[in-house]
Amino acid sequence: MIAIHGMSSADTAALTRRVTLMSVATAAILVSIKMAAWLASGSTALLASMADSGLDLVASLVTFFAVRYAAEPPDAEHRFGHGKAEAFASLVQGGLVFASAALIAREAVGDFLAPHPLRQEGWAVAVMAVSTVLTVMLLRAQTLVLRQTSSVAVSGDRAHYASDLASNIIALIGIAASAWLGVNGLDAAAAMVVAALLLWGAVGVFREASSQLMDQELSDEARAKIVALTVADGRLANVHQLRTRASGPYIHMQMHVDLDPDITLEAAHQAIVAAETRILKAFPAADILIHADPHGRAEPHGGAFAETAHSQ
Repeated sequence: MIAIHGMSSADTAALTRRVTLMSVATAAILVSIKMAAWLASGSTALLASMADSGLDLVASLVTFFAVRYAAEPPDAEHRFGHGKAEAFASLVQGGLVFASAALIAREAVGDFLAPHPLRQEGWAVAVMAVSTVLTVMLLRAQTLVLRQTSSVAVSGDRAHYASDLASNIIALIGIAASAWLGVNGLDAAAAMVVAALLLWGAVGVFREASSQLMDQELSDEARAKIVALTVADGRLANVHQLRTRASGPYIHMQMHVDLDPDITLEAAHQAIVAAETRILKAFPAADILIHADPHGRAEPHGGAFAETAHSQ
């Protein structure tokens, strides 16, 4: 989760803890009521939705613990913190979504080839309606948290429940149509649509998690803001070799800047500390490293990612 909204890492951690607890509770309720309705009705679409909610419960538990571990401060073995735990949680979520889609598709194909009449359709329809309402409430809470934290783990969890909402609606339509029209194949067809939606959602979860695991740069807007804050007082200029990456609740950034070569070391230090203070007001959970170069006199730097030109 990237704290880019003026919130500290402690504030964002508190928000994600609350919403992940809500996610676990919602998933547990959905699994329980869907299992009861499936046993009563024998609906394949309801079985598909129940399997989806079951894996959502597992994924929510993974997220529940991942966001707490990701918020832990750096230690001797993890000097950059534990933020990547969120991205790993998202990968687990994506894998569970794929497994859910495969299970649903297998059951749906079998039922489509050998359809059977539903039982207790009224209970099944009522349960899916309640599930839809609960899922909408959870999605709204997750959306509000994401606007403030950009947590990749909560984003992955939200993708699950967005698919779950679609599966609830599709299952509701399939069950109602099968019951009222007497066409049993509609129930299985609805389950197939749910499986397709889950696969699509899993691709999005994998893509977002891989971006963070591969240390993708922050957005151009965020990078431009960092540069503007760095050079705001005029003592620092020509920001170059700017590198940024997100890691759970933290942002790591490093850069080179030019300073007047004739100022004292103490004055240079004061200018850099002032720049860090400005950046931290906008990015409270940032880990900042600024390297000072004497303007016009700096020698090229070596290393695996050696400086090639004074550019951002």
